[in-house]
Amino acid sequence: MREFNTAGPCVKRWHYMIDSLERIQGVDALISGGKYFVLHAARQSGKTTFIRDLTNHLNAENNCYAVYCSLENIQGVTDVEKGIPEIVRSIQRDIYNYQLPYFEDFAKNANFENFTGVLQQVLSDYCRKLDRPFVVFFDEADCLSESTLIAFLRQLRNGHNTRDTTPFLHSVALVGMRNIRDFKAKIRPDCETLDSASPFNIVTEILTLTDFTKDEVTELYAQHTAETGQKFDDDAIDFIYTQTCGQPWLVNAAAREIIVEKLNSDFSKPVTKELAQQAIQTIILRRDTHIDSLLERLKEKRVRKIIEPLILGENIGSRISDDFMFVKDLGLIKEENGKIIPSNPIYSEVIIRTLTYDYQEDLRGQFPEYQMPRYFKDGRIDMDYLMSDFQQFWRENSDMLPVRFNYAEAIPHFVLMGFLQRIINGGGQVIREMAVGNGRLDLCIIYQGKKYPIELKIERGAATLQKGLRQTAEYMDIYGCTEGWLCIFDRSSDKSWDEKIYTHCETVEGKKITIVGL
Repeated sequence: MREFNTAGPCVKRWHYMIDSLERIQGVDALISGGKYFVLHAARQSGKTTFIRDLTNHLNAENNCYAVYCSLENIQGVTDVEKGIPEIVRSIQRDIYNYQLPYFEDFAKNANFENFTGVLQQVLSDYCRKLDRPFVVFFDEADCLSESTLIAFLRQLRNGHNTRDTTPFLHSVALVGMRNIRDFKAKIRPDCETLDSASPFNIVTEILTLTDFTKDEVTELYAQHTAETGQKFDDDAIDFIYTQTCGQPWLVNAAAREIIVEKLNSDFSKPVTKELAQQAIQTIILRRDTHIDSLLERLKEKRVRKIIEPLILGENIGSRISDDFMFVKDLGLIKEENGKIIPSNPIYSEVIIRTLTYDYQEDLRGQFPEYQMPRYFKDGRIDMDYLMSDFQQFWRENSDMLPVRFNYAEAIPHFVLMGFLQRIINGGGQVIREMAVGNGRLDLCIIYQGKKYPIELKIERGAATLQKGLRQTAEYMDIYGCTEGWLCIFDRSSDKSWDEKIYTHCETVEGKKITIVGL
């Protein structure tokens, strides 16, 4: 029986899967036309599955010889004298694994001392023997760095440009998380360069894998139903798609968590929305390797330059900058209806939980567990009491709070979110909505069916209050609430705390909004 895969490439006889070759159109034409191209997509979105299936498809058609070659084992090898020979040996192993003609002759007389030309030479020698065009797909190509990367790309480029006189690879794909333009970041500023705006300017096409559509998620789950009889309720599929936005690993992980862990592989029970909600929460809290590997990126300066403004609602500058495109290629953000937002609600939640976790733990001393009940009264949250306590904490501690992950500008947001998360842990939910350029962070606490919308803003001058009131009222409309809270953090050093700390109420379009100065 097949299963939902969350580790490594999918294999049809073992895993439920969407036909990978249907996910990208036009690749056959690129290959038959002898093009060199790039395939990039976020981690665990199906790149390796696609390339391996494509390799098998091409070899079965008998029009060319194709090899899938992973360069992952060469990651971190910056010394070109070691890196290039390892690349040659990787190709050699894969030619043998695919049992291509003359596999025993490949690189037989390779002169590895000529590390700036040996790759081009052995590939030319091998292509000269073959009776069909030779195609190589280099997976994890973006893990190469510095001199190894330069020599690798340069030899492929030189071989491509002399194909009219010297046999060479018919078609090449560089596969990885990064687009070709970002390969430049793998080369130190003081290192040799490729003397080109693009380190591989023979690329004809740049392709990517998109996330699953709603229909594809439904099709994937239907394969399980067909084999086991276990049905996914429509509202369960709707919820999973809304939370994952079709990210392939998350779609598979949610189904696996429900069926294997929650239902203990009891196929007689249907997959319900309630089970889907539990599974998503487990994935968020457990932080599997897939999610952890993304969150490690939050520490990188170029990622912080995009994620911090996203949290604050600030503008990020150019949407075609290398930093923006890099974070987008990682799969952390996306553009939707003109807005830049987290790629899906699960990533949004784990990003915030990661960045606020330490602050939440720091609050244990000031707000121990036994004090939590004082914020709840008659099934409601006493927001006035809660906000008053936070104002006092912020006044006493804000200047001493450590900067974590170098997200200094977002400390107020992180601390308040950590405070709120600590208050309602196990008994409620905090919904967070972020978008670049909207000038605020939207929060909504949901506790025992009641909703408490909160707007977070940084004081930016005289217009901050009126803009914040309008935005809060609009946010309240989304949840159908008549009461909301607007928190304004004043980070200026020329005001006293008596000026910064205040609370007063205003009415906007019949809605009560409590302004909380901080």
